[in-house]
Amino acid sequence: MAEWLKLKKSNCKNCYKCIRHCPVKSIRFSGNQAHIVSNECILCGHCFVVCPQNAKEITDETEIVKVLLSGDDPVIASLAPSFIANYGVGIESMRAALKRLGFADVEETAQGATMVKNEYNRILQEEKRDVLISSCCHSVNLLIQKHFPSVLPYLAGTVSPMQAHCMDIKKRYPNAKTVFIGPCLAKKDEADYYSGITDAVLTFEELTAWLAEEHIELEQTIDDVKESRARLFPTTGGILQTMGERIPGYTYLAVDGTQNCIAVLKDIEEGRIHNAFIEMSACVGSCISGPVMEKKSYSHLKEQSMVSDYAGEDDFVVDQPEKLALYKNIEPILKKLHRPGEEEIRAVLKNMGKTKPEDELNCGSCGYDTCREKAIAIYQGKAEISMCLPFLKDKAESFSDNIVNNTPNGIIVVNEQLEVQLINNSAKRLLNLRDVTDVLGEPVVRIMDPVDFVHVLSSGERQSAKRVYMAEYDRYMEQTIIPDKDYHVMICMLRDVTEEENSRKKKENISAQTIDVADKVVDRQMRIVQEIASLLGETAAETKIALTKLKETIANE
Repeated sequence: MAEWLKLKKSNCKNCYKCIRHCPVKSIRFSGNQAHIVSNECILCGHCFVVCPQNAKEITDETEIVKVLLSGDDPVIASLAPSFIANYGVGIESMRAALKRLGFADVEETAQGATMVKNEYNRILQEEKRDVLISSCCHSVNLLIQKHFPSVLPYLAGTVSPMQAHCMDIKKRYPNAKTVFIGPCLAKKDEADYYSGITDAVLTFEELTAWLAEEHIELEQTIDDVKESRARLFPTTGGILQTMGERIPGYTYLAVDGTQNCIAVLKDIEEGRIHNAFIEMSACVGSCISGPVMEKKSYSHLKEQSMVSDYAGEDDFVVDQPEKLALYKNIEPILKKLHRPGEEEIRAVLKNMGKTKPEDELNCGSCGYDTCREKAIAIYQGKAEISMCLPFLKDKAESFSDNIVNNTPNGIIVVNEQLEVQLINNSAKRLLNLRDVTDVLGEPVVRIMDPVDFVHVLSSGERQSAKRVYMAEYDRYMEQTIIPDKDYHVMICMLRDVTEEENSRKKKENISAQTIDVADKVVDRQMRIVQEIASLLGETAAETKIALTKLKETIANE
């Protein structure tokens, strides 16, 4: 399958919204990025519609159409009947605008719808099918081909209105090129898969952008054509409204929305539906709420009213082809992904932290309806364990709890109302608490002086490694308070420094005693020195006197 739906990887924000809305879970996540699994995708476009980051984009064929218009062959547009709900103007207004773009002519796809409706009537009357499913919606066809191949015998092997109309155009104008314009993404794939019928497909968005580029405005006129009942095709039950007389004993059903279609297909698989013609559309509200409809109301009532008012009472006059001309072969498209067995599923669930049935919350946060579906997707390489929110939450809480509750430092979290929000085991021990629940939600003043918290709250600045003495606990603490402005809390970390403080004081006492002893020794030594000096002075004086007398005596003789 060609890549009609692409992903802008840089925009994907790992929100899983696309997988939550994907009815067949055909999206794979790898490296926190979404990737479309083409062999499972039914191109319903739900992921394109719901993506909050506009990460999905549809392949634009505007340039291909411009190339066709530059050629020598005439290019004729087949305009989907939902155009009235998108643009609010009639076919003549659309024809005039598209001719200014270079198209040779514009016709309504509803003409092809008339041919398809006639073929459905023929099948029901002549072939007596037990169950017949309409084949107008390519997304429904892909759904059956890829996910319900056993139901293929019930699918009408009839071309879509787009194909029937383009075949008719080429029959009338053998050298013409055909371009379908509508609200559907899947039509691009249908045109590509059944090549040679529709040469290119434009969405309404692409056409609108092109008209704006060429500064072409639509004339606000609506024409009135009675022979246009097939214009009802893009509404839920629109095919049934055009089919005329119904076969007695046959049930005619209209089913829209992929999930509803899946439910009906399961019933058909299990043999619970018989004698029924089922009109199926992948979009809720049918084509008037297609993924590339530019103007959609939530209820689709406005669009349905516009289509109903525009539709006539009679059928288009068409040259009905032979039944074989409207036949197309719709084969199963096999998926390649292996489905794991029970043992393999349990192994994945175990890695997800789900060892018991009660662990399987089936919350859907990952995008899958059940944990088992998620486990299968992980086994198939379509999902990652990290997509499980409860798993990540439990893992994060377990990791943080291990750190918080095993650190030797006390941790207390206080909100801006100075109420205790969290307290770990170390803080419980340091503050002599019997049970942390006794103080949770209570004012912090019950266990600590709140002055420092008030200062941090008012200043918005952290307080780092402040030493405080808590007399009520007879402990010295090194206190750090960090404000968390995002979560409007303050985190207080306490480190018991009582031994350090006591050791410091002991050293200070020893130092003081040593200094005192030294001072006393110095004082004593100074006194001794002074005494010795005094004695030496007296002795020297006496010696001087004696020697002087001896000197005088010798001199007199």
